[in-house]
Amino acid sequence: MLSRSDITLITGATGFVGAAVARNLAAKGHRLRLMARAGSDRRNFAGIEAEVVEADLSAPESLPAAVAGCRYLFHVAADYRLWVPDPAAMRRTNIDGSIALLRAAQAAGVERSVYTSSVAALGLTLDGTPADETTPVQRSHLIGAYKRSKYDAEQAVRALSAEQDIVIVNPSTPVGPGDVKPTPTGQMVLDAANGRMPAFVDTGLNIVHVDDCAEGHVLAMQAGRRGEAYILGGDDMMLGAFFAEICRQAQRKPPKIRLPIAPLVPLAWLLERVAGVTGKTPLMTTEILKMAHKKMFFRSTKAIWELNYAPRPAAAAIAGALDYFTAQGLIK
Repeated sequence: MLSRSDITLITGATGFVGAAVARNLAAKGHRLRLMARAGSDRRNFAGIEAEVVEADLSAPESLPAAVAGCRYLFHVAADYRLWVPDPAAMRRTNIDGSIALLRAAQAAGVERSVYTSSVAALGLTLDGTPADETTPVQRSHLIGAYKRSKYDAEQAVRALSAEQDIVIVNPSTPVGPGDVKPTPTGQMVLDAANGRMPAFVDTGLNIVHVDDCAEGHVLAMQAGRRGEAYILGGDDMMLGAFFAEICRQAQRKPPKIRLPIAPLVPLAWLLERVAGVTGKTPLMTTEILKMAHKKMFFRSTKAIWELNYAPRPAAAAIAGALDYFTAQGLIK
């Protein structure tokens, strides 16, 4: 039973998943405190009744005030970019910042923390069948600065769980309403729905409704085992099937051209060189192409059995995203 004096802190509420977690907790009667950086875009949590505290994972001295008086912590914030000019900055946020926040939470007497990792931190099977929390991780499969930072951060958090009550969740690829920026996956939904996706590289991914992902966070706080990790996923889909379902619902013709990966590598290399000069994220990178060789398929069996997690079909996640983008006037 929650007391009105209890405070639940959420980091990353300016983001897609963090805002969904905040909405879920608000509906359940939690007294919320949302952590945001100074000057950050706060449209995602507009309308949610909450105290807002300004703090930054890259400024450890700002974190004790953020967690002071809190009973629960949902650490959802992360530096999520598929290309970064300075990987060290990403590591300072995702690893050092997470450790500093959880240390501050421990010192403040936080009862339980839920740490949002990612399926990017998990192992993949060699034959493309769905992986789970026990699939061995090979460092050679941790392609890109983001994946490496999330893997190392999760290992550090596991070590901290020996000293404090922490549960880990590993969301797959969230899709659905409230994708303000939008995320890279949300942008793919928009492009396909607007007929701007003429071709694709057919890889595999796991699609989860963002609201199911948020509910999984709350279930992990309620029923998760200390130090354990839980995949919060939905349906496995090949990228071509994902685009086909988007276009079916948007009444568009789906893209038919499946591009081979190898000929795209020189173009990706060139785009990276240009990005190094302009500082703008390239449309394609060599690391993204390397990741496309692997099917990011996952099982959520552990969360289903232990947390009573119940994800809906990917088609519902796509419908939620399309309804939201249509309401925002972003789909023609």
